[in-house]
Parts: sequence; structure tokens; C-alpha cells
Amino acid sequence: MKLKLILSAIVLCLATVPFAQTADSAVVQTPADPVKANPADSAFSKAYVSIEGGEMYPFGDLQDAVENSFYGGVGLRYNYWDDFDGFVHFNYAYVKVRAEGIPFPGVHQFVGRLGLDWRWKRIRPLAVGAGFTCNWTRADYDGEEDYLKGRGGMLLDNETEFGWFARVNMPFLYFKNFTAGLNVLWEQLWTLPERSNMLTVGFYIERRVW
Repeated sequence: MKLKLILSAIVLCLATVPFAQTADSAVVQTPADPVKANPADSAFSKAYVSIEGGEMYPFGDLQDAVENSFYGGVGLRYNYWDDFDGFVHFNYAYVKVRAEGIPFPGVHQFVGRLGLDWRWKRIRPLAVGAGFTCNWTRADYDGEEDYLKGRGGMLLDNETEFGWFARVNMPFLYFKNFTAGLNVLWEQLWTLPERSNMLTVGFYIERRVW
């Protein structure tokens, strides 16, 4: 009887008091590591500068007025949020008019563009973008010659037009901090009475600055 009481007391103690653990069997519990989120890069945390050159192809009524022209420019691209990049471009071109026997000078054209690129995961590395454009032109005219004015003539001063554009950005070569690619851009100026349309195709080299 006494043996049963002693065994019962031992079982009760074992049930209420935790086992002593040796150094070899001790389990060290540490707080769980916080889940490391992978948020998108903050805006402007990456920036790229670029140079670009290509050719402009007029369409519609503009095709009858000016010839295809080469252009050159510089650009800045920066990450904005998630899969969107912002960019700013400045281009210059010397546009030759279709004179038909009249010695018209050319036109200096400066273009500024501001837009966003969307880098859709399913079509990467391609990016599609859109934005607004400002087109400023100045006639290559020194005032010494009297060119034909009126219908069929050309502007003899400055002119500024605004519009919109859509583009496809196709990078195809990567080397360290440099990227080479192709830009295909469709642009429409809100001129009156007819809209002016232009296709621009150019190659660029881009370098990451931070």
C-alpha cells in the first residue's frame, strides 16, 4: 500500500513539474524572424541617362510638306512605382521642306517629351509608354531673302505645337551599367485645321547613374 502511494506521488510530480533538460537536449527557442517584404523600389531610386539618334517619317498632309529627317537627342529615365518608369526626352532635327523649285530653307525642330513606360511582365523586356509632347520650330531664315508667302509658303518665324505620343521601348543589349535598345514612337500634334502625324524610329544607348 505504501509502495502504491509512493508511485502515485512520483507520477503526480512528473505530471506537474517539467523535465530538467541537459545542455545536449535543450531546445533554444528564438523569436521568429520577421517576414522580409519585397516592396517595389521607391520612386527615383534608380535613374538612367541616354543618347539617341534615328529618323522621323511624316504621315498624312505632313508627308507632302516635309521630307524624312534625321534627329538626335538625350533622355532621362527613372523608376516611378511598381512596373512604371517615367522619362523625359529632348530631340533636335533639321527638317527639310519639299520646295518644288522654290529655294525654301529648312526648319530647326526642338521636341520635348514627358511620359510613362509600363513594363508588363509578360512581354519583358519590352515596355510600352505614352505621354505629352511639345514641338518648337524655327525657320532657318536670315531675313535677307524674300521667300514665297501665302498658300504653299513656309513660316518665317517661330511656332510651338503640343500633342501626344505612344511608343514601344525595346532594349536588346546589356553590358554592365549600359543598355542599348530601339525606340519606336508615334506622335500626333494638335495642329489646326489638320492634325500632324509623325513616326520616329531610333536607337539609344543608356547608362545607369544610380
